[in-house]
Amino acid sequence: MVWHLSTSFWHVCCVSFFLLWITLGTTVVDVVGSQQGIPLSVVKLWASAFGGEIKSISAKYSGSQLLQKKYKEFEKTVRVEEIDGLKLVKRLAENMEEMFHKKAEAMRRLVEAAEEAHLQHEEDPDLQYEYFNAVLINEVDEEGNNVELGKEFILEPNDHFNNLSVNLSLSVVQVPTNMYNKDSAIVNGVYWSEALNKVFVDNFERDPSLIWQYFGSAKGFFRQYPGIKWHPDEHGVIAFDCRNRKWYIQAATSPKDVVILVDVSGSMKGLRLTIARQTVSSILDTLGDDDFFNIIAYNEELHYVEPCLNGTLVQADVTNKDHFREHLDKLFAKGIGMLDIALTEAFSLLKDFNQTGRGSVCSQAIMLITDGAVDTYDAVFEKYNWPDRKVRIFPYLIGRESAFADNLKWMACANKGYFTQISTLADVQENVMEYLHVLSRPKVIDQEHDTVWTEAYIDSTLPQAQKLEDSQGPVLMTTVAMPVFSTKNETRNRGILLGVVGTDVPVQELLKTIPKYKLGIHGYAFAITNNGYILTHPDLRPLYEEGKKRRKPNYSSVDLSEVEWEDKDDVLRNAMVNRKTGTFSMEVKKTVDKGKRVLVMHNDYYYTDIKGTPFSLGVALSRGHGKYFFRGNVTVEEGLHDLEHPDVALADEWTYCNTDEHPEHRYLSQIEAIKLYLSGREPHLKCDKELVQEVLFDAVVTAPLEAYWTSLALNKSENSDKGVEIAYLGTRTGLSRINLFVVPEQLTNQDFLTAEDKEGVFNADHFPLWYKRAAEQVPGTFVYSLPFNTGSENKSVVLASTAIQLLDERKSPIAAAVGIQMKLEFFQRKFWTASRQCAALDGKCSISCDNENINCYLIDNNGFILVSEDYSQTGMFFGEVEGAVMNKLLIMGSFKRVTLYDYQAICKIYAESSDSARSLLDPYFAFFAAVKWLVTELVIFLVEFNLYSWWYSDLTAKAQRSGRTMLVPCDTEYPAFVSERTIKETMGNIDCEGCVKSFVIQQIPSSNLFMVVVDTVHNESLKCERLKIQKDRRRPDSCHPFHPKENAMECGGALGLAPQVMATLLPPLFSLLAR
Repeated sequence: MVWHLSTSFWHVCCVSFFLLWITLGTTVVDVVGSQQGIPLSVVKLWASAFGGEIKSISAKYSGSQLLQKKYKEFEKTVRVEEIDGLKLVKRLAENMEEMFHKKAEAMRRLVEAAEEAHLQHEEDPDLQYEYFNAVLINEVDEEGNNVELGKEFILEPNDHFNNLSVNLSLSVVQVPTNMYNKDSAIVNGVYWSEALNKVFVDNFERDPSLIWQYFGSAKGFFRQYPGIKWHPDEHGVIAFDCRNRKWYIQAATSPKDVVILVDVSGSMKGLRLTIARQTVSSILDTLGDDDFFNIIAYNEELHYVEPCLNGTLVQADVTNKDHFREHLDKLFAKGIGMLDIALTEAFSLLKDFNQTGRGSVCSQAIMLITDGAVDTYDAVFEKYNWPDRKVRIFPYLIGRESAFADNLKWMACANKGYFTQISTLADVQENVMEYLHVLSRPKVIDQEHDTVWTEAYIDSTLPQAQKLEDSQGPVLMTTVAMPVFSTKNETRNRGILLGVVGTDVPVQELLKTIPKYKLGIHGYAFAITNNGYILTHPDLRPLYEEGKKRRKPNYSSVDLSEVEWEDKDDVLRNAMVNRKTGTFSMEVKKTVDKGKRVLVMHNDYYYTDIKGTPFSLGVALSRGHGKYFFRGNVTVEEGLHDLEHPDVALADEWTYCNTDEHPEHRYLSQIEAIKLYLSGREPHLKCDKELVQEVLFDAVVTAPLEAYWTSLALNKSENSDKGVEIAYLGTRTGLSRINLFVVPEQLTNQDFLTAEDKEGVFNADHFPLWYKRAAEQVPGTFVYSLPFNTGSENKSVVLASTAIQLLDERKSPIAAAVGIQMKLEFFQRKFWTASRQCAALDGKCSISCDNENINCYLIDNNGFILVSEDYSQTGMFFGEVEGAVMNKLLIMGSFKRVTLYDYQAICKIYAESSDSARSLLDPYFAFFAAVKWLVTELVIFLVEFNLYSWWYSDLTAKAQRSGRTMLVPCDTEYPAFVSERTIKETMGNIDCEGCVKSFVIQQIPSSNLFMVVVDTVHNESLKCERLKIQKDRRRPDSCHPFHPKENAMECGGALGLAPQVMATLLPPLFSLLAR
């Protein structure tokens, strides 16, 4: 799904013709030298002067030389080690396996308690029992008395549960709005499941990292611990039904292949067809990622709801199910229903698809949705399904009439299925659920308590999730679940499913087990499911935009191949899906700074399976400094003394000590926890001993910078104009120090180095952006940039940072990075001062940036402007301002274009013209990919003619017509630009219409910056020559220069006015009359 077909084809045609016109109308001329006389020596002088000045400022205020010296002093005492990636990933997998095992064991204890409680319980149809109803607790009537099922329930805020008000002693029970609170089956189930309260509490005491635990009953009620109050929506409804949740369905049933047959004969018109559509939609709700399905409508003929999927099944992921739902509205009723043809097609389809080995290769079912069947069609069943009866039949009789109920029920009974009748829309959900109990029978009879794990998802239906979204945004999690069976002897052969127990595990908990300091600056860990979907990966973007709370529709089914897209043959993905252990290597292009910049690296991947789960774990390490780690050693006393300095902070999302495991530790900061751990007074506090030792080492080595920065701040003669605002450093252990040279209120960019600046701080899965970019610079040089990553796109400051290497060799690990934030105005002033220098003895410069025809720019290694005479161009891509020059730089090799792909992009499309079939099995994909390739090859011309922003704009395809649009997931391809390090300077001329542009580009020493000077000389003789050119043309066919009958004397005249005077006065007169 690259682009929307109809709108994109229009774009392709227009762009192609436009680029053809561009190509014919423009000439780029190669020349040996600059004929217009921009002296290379002068530009080199400017670049050298500016480079020396700005490096001196950056080095002085960052303290980079002092820090480098301090690390050098420890060079002989540290031990450098190469990271064994395979050993590392295996150890991480074992840690995760242990964590997952603890959660699964907690669920097993719940299962045992539930089955024992049910075994001891005798059903009592008259049972009356007051339980804590999640909606009614603490509710009172007009007289101030507690309402029925609404007894007083103590709730207190708890920091482990995100400060939500909960009860750690008791659970609550939620009953869907469409069910009766005091129904006998529900009251009996609630009564015996009270036994779970003890186990809930015991589990939490054993494993304090547990969060929500619950039991979803097959009867529909939901018991949740700790107890929390639920609130209905504005309509007074709580639509949550635990039996619709993925964790319930996966635990209750085995994977399945399903064909849904929908009767669209004439008798299904009106309400019946509406009920049928809703029934199909509810069946789709019960299918998960391990299931496969298709929908066939039938009357006299067969109609695949999605024609391009004729003869196959598709995976029941969110994207595919939503696609089929869109097509349900296109069903209309007419003709006669030929059920025998439909059944024959369904059986053949299931058989053929099963033989391919691509489906579930497990359970098979046909869902029949009809208002009647005139026959039992035993001949069809005898041919395709008997005697083994491997395909179950689930007929749903639509409507109130029961004339055909016997036939349909016979079909179900003869084929191990289940028959239900659906008379109204309100009946749909409860009746659809019945088939799950049937499919669970074999598992129940075998007493197979399979532990299931869901893919990563965001559950916004539960009250705790809703409140958490309001405060912190959506939380990605996985759920471990286990089925609960009836163990009573009298019901054993009936295979009665009592329900499912489960607990949530936030993905953030997985990240805490990963030692980020061992993975290096660009390294990361990731995990995928058995379907290849991402459980956690730093490039997973589940929300529409940063800061927005809306989830993408396909966020839970992003495939590994969509983020590690350089692996074209899916070698890495397939190996991990097949639970193998091994290694893989490839060159990757990692985007940073909201996709505006790209880092090209070579990654080594190491992977293995996480036993006891369907997940596989991978680790990516970048070659070079990313493969090495060093150990330093200082005394505990030294380290603690320097760790407690007020300017020191540790990475919020890194786990130095596990403060979540025991309640008494939850109020400790990481520094406080380290102190307590090193004191030896708290044996229950678990810390990463190696990380603690290394962070103490970094605290000691970086401590002198505090005094150094303080002395600079106190020296009134330094930084008098407050051009430098912040100095900062970060180390490989997540330790950071910050010094302000101005008061906080005077900071130009107040988001930098705060929680708002997500790319600028140490995170659970990445180092800060300024750290990562500095690490890829030549040692000893600074990288300068505008902070695009801040929410406000603040372009009023410039960041400068440099990496500190431990050793003077290629394999040296990066020990730290330091930098400064300075005002953009201060930075630009230094540039203009340097550009006014010249070497002429008489002081008269041959060229100046002040000249009318001269344009001077300062751009970075990705082509973004930091300095321009036009301030509004700051932060723009150079190709938008000087397209022809940028194009020439690409041709000459000073810059190169890197093609990137985003398979998680969001595009605007027209709702009325959506080609939804394309996202499944697209018959047009090959054609469209070819057309897209053609346009991509021409994108270089877009740069020349200032269309970069159109091509690139936020990676979304913009609508070009008026009308209603909608956001949909799409795949996009876009360019990024990187300078060629080996080219330090170059010059050239460009012949443009009526002018000749000459330019010089010169690298700024010790930086990632380039000075570009463009001289535009208008060539009048060239313009004159062009005016003389007469191209071939065709004259009009008719011509009327004169006529023989015209009266030559009718030439006008007036008394007393000479012809010359008349000719002079007529134009002004006509002008006056026109007014």
